[in-house]
Amino acid sequence: MTRLTFLGAARSVTGSRFQLSTDATNLLVDCGLNQERTMQEKNWEPFPVPPDRIDEVLLTHAHLDHCGLLPRLVREGFRGTIYATGPTAEIARIVMLDSARLQKEDVEQKKRRHEREKRESPHALVPLYEEKDAEAAASQFREVRFGEPIGLKGGAEAEFFEAGHILGSASIRVRTGGNGGSRTILFSGDIGRWDRPIINDPKPCDQADYVLMESTYGDRVHADDSHIAETLAAIVTQTVSRGGNIVIPSFAIERSQEVLYYLNSLLRDNRIPHLLVFLDSPMATRVNDVFGHWPGYFDPDMARLIQEQRSPFDLPGLVLSRTSDDSKAINRITGSSIIIAGAGMCTGGRIKHHLVRNISRKESTILFVGYQAEGTLGRLILEGAKQVRILGETLPVKARVERIEGFSAHADRDELLRWAGAIRAAPRQAFVIHGEAAVAEKFRATLGEKMGWKAAVPSPGQTVELA
Repeated sequence: MTRLTFLGAARSVTGSRFQLSTDATNLLVDCGLNQERTMQEKNWEPFPVPPDRIDEVLLTHAHLDHCGLLPRLVREGFRGTIYATGPTAEIARIVMLDSARLQKEDVEQKKRRHEREKRESPHALVPLYEEKDAEAAASQFREVRFGEPIGLKGGAEAEFFEAGHILGSASIRVRTGGNGGSRTILFSGDIGRWDRPIINDPKPCDQADYVLMESTYGDRVHADDSHIAETLAAIVTQTVSRGGNIVIPSFAIERSQEVLYYLNSLLRDNRIPHLLVFLDSPMATRVNDVFGHWPGYFDPDMARLIQEQRSPFDLPGLVLSRTSDDSKAINRITGSSIIIAGAGMCTGGRIKHHLVRNISRKESTILFVGYQAEGTLGRLILEGAKQVRILGETLPVKARVERIEGFSAHADRDELLRWAGAIRAAPRQAFVIHGEAAVAEKFRATLGEKMGWKAAVPSPGQTVELA
């Protein structure tokens, strides 16, 4: 009997974690952090399955909500192999180490603030895991290639397919056997978009008995992304005319690189003022280096730029802020500048310090270029909060708040249907995951109406038997 348990990303966007078990093996697909503010306590809950009873982990990609709990899993006893593509393994190590450092910094900061305010935390102020745990997890990775089946314990088999979401991202199909015959279960991971810069388009799988399908943007169609350059140019030019800064909360993986791609084009064509561009994210800087290690994962246009030695990451005026002193020095710069900093949902990292300096300046612009999960600081700002609390300060929101949706690395409703349409015969059952509850329900109905699929939205912790 094959059993599937939805340990995370069920009726929520983050916290990807799915257990697939048979009488002969116990697999985990993804092991990510919950990032919605209302769900972060779940990161501290005991694992429903003892980590030492998990045989292997399959990782779709290196975003924190997919890999961010691996260090804790390893610290608590998991000793098996973590299978991932080469870029995913390299980026995941960076992401996990960065997460450990940020947790340590946040704990120290909260201790100082509580001491200053003479109050006690209701919870123990300790990090979820440490850097040594992240390094231990990184040591258990094994590289896999797209399209090459790998044998797993208990006679199971896995195959990775290009998901087109970030560098190295994959959808994963698992084939299990047993007395009831074989079954194929397809985990979509996060599905990317077609005709985007830098990385290859999705290359969907064409057969599966059961499909777990993401639905982050399953209720909408992205705006025409041909406007990205024009909109970005207008926002930069208008902000500079007011004498403000353009502050961009950006994910270190893919999003920061794509923003640099467009800024490079605009600067080289003299379509925006020539000003300093700060990439204030040590993780994004390290990820930039990783991109250079895996040219085989680039789309033809990006590969051509690299061959012509016109890398979009070498734009004029780019300053890489690697240390905290480098970051602090940005605030001494006079005149306008572009500041790209993490974290992308404003949940931590250096972006908070730049928000403190700019969110109450009517001259500045806070520009969002990625998804903001429910309950995050980024979502509050984007939805028009009049004031927000950042680093212990309550600040009025006076800066202009802008959003460019075309940057999204997530497929929209129509692109999700395009991905699903590659599956030749309807699966026995589809499970809609990685979406806010209302969005997931809407996309479930869409799959039924447009594809004729039998689909359901699982509940957190639910187990189903795959007959």
